[in-house]
Amino acid sequence: MSTTIDTLRFATAGSVDDGKSTLVGRLLHDSKSVLADQLEAVEQASLSRGKDAPDLALLTDGLRAEREQGITIDVAYRYFATPKRRFILADTPGHVQYTRNMVTGASTAELAIVLIDARNGVVEQTRRHAAVAALLRVPQVVLAVNKMDLVGYERAEFERIVADFTAQTAELGLPEVTAIPVSALVGDNVVDRSTNMDWYDGPALLEFLENVPVAADAADAPARFPVQYVIRHGDIRHYAGQLVSGSLRVGDRVTVHPSGASSEITAIDVLGTEAAAAHAPQSIGIRLADQRDVSRGDMITAGPEVPALTQDVTAAVCHLADRPLRVGDRVLLKHTTRTVKAIVRDLAGATELTANDLGRITLRSAEPLPLDAYAVSRRTGAFILIDPADGATLTAGLVDLA
Repeated sequence: MSTTIDTLRFATAGSVDDGKSTLVGRLLHDSKSVLADQLEAVEQASLSRGKDAPDLALLTDGLRAEREQGITIDVAYRYFATPKRRFILADTPGHVQYTRNMVTGASTAELAIVLIDARNGVVEQTRRHAAVAALLRVPQVVLAVNKMDLVGYERAEFERIVADFTAQTAELGLPEVTAIPVSALVGDNVVDRSTNMDWYDGPALLEFLENVPVAADAADAPARFPVQYVIRHGDIRHYAGQLVSGSLRVGDRVTVHPSGASSEITAIDVLGTEAAAAHAPQSIGIRLADQRDVSRGDMITAGPEVPALTQDVTAAVCHLADRPLRVGDRVLLKHTTRTVKAIVRDLAGATELTANDLGRITLRSAEPLPLDAYAVSRRTGAFILIDPADGATLTAGLVDLA
């Protein structure tokens, strides 16, 4: 009997020179997830730099500027698997000017690994990464205290850093933190448990990643189906898109937002086959009993828990663009499959937001939007702001309905 292997999406974050790329490289190398030609290229590049051993950081630093400067600049996605689980890894930059890249990488993560250099302890960028993880409500956080070999594998140093970090995260409202002492360069507690730290009786990093519970299934949340396409066959209309949360069944009474019209599901199509039910995150097509005016950008919901229909949007934001965002700016607000015009009403006392700034915003949209609080749904509680002049992404927003 076959067993379904699930997928864990996780992101890494760490300050400059904490050894994050080396940790990721070690994780890939020791889990046998590196192709022979990739490893050969890394070995040759390392020899050309006068290094005797492969520089595993080169497995993730793919941009030329990253290799030349020895830093991570953009988010690097890596896909690997073990017999227990598949993984999608987002290796995010550590520099403060690339905070926006961490927001991108961690926005869909179910777990974040925050790396700390054992010699330096908690620094300002560590606090910033913890704040971003809290803002994005990443369900699981691992504190990887790296370079333990450079502090003599001392338990007291590890416990001091853990106490400092957890004191910070308690104020931010982060979930329980799992702390693991590692040495990415040597390989201690990355894939295999270390014999150099017999005082630590917890799992190695990969062991933890293989066994940590994945966040509650989106299928358990209220049903939310943003319409992406309307497909017409004569007089019959099918509404296609991704069911981002919850479940839908033939016979369910549903509501179409923002019109408020109600109907009943008469058919569900999954991968070209009729089905009695669909569950998030499946891509599906549905047919309704009534010929309702349903268009791309509308949202179909089922059940008593309906989204808030509003034109006044309050949210926590991270500004992503080099162009500042100011009060009075006219923008496009993209929420799921719907894009509407909006105006910036307030920036919580700030005159403007510049690249990598975290802040709060109040917007007024031209049309009502069916919103959930980000605390309830990371999919229907998030949006982006777009420059109407050139289509550039400006800001990422997390809805607050409190």
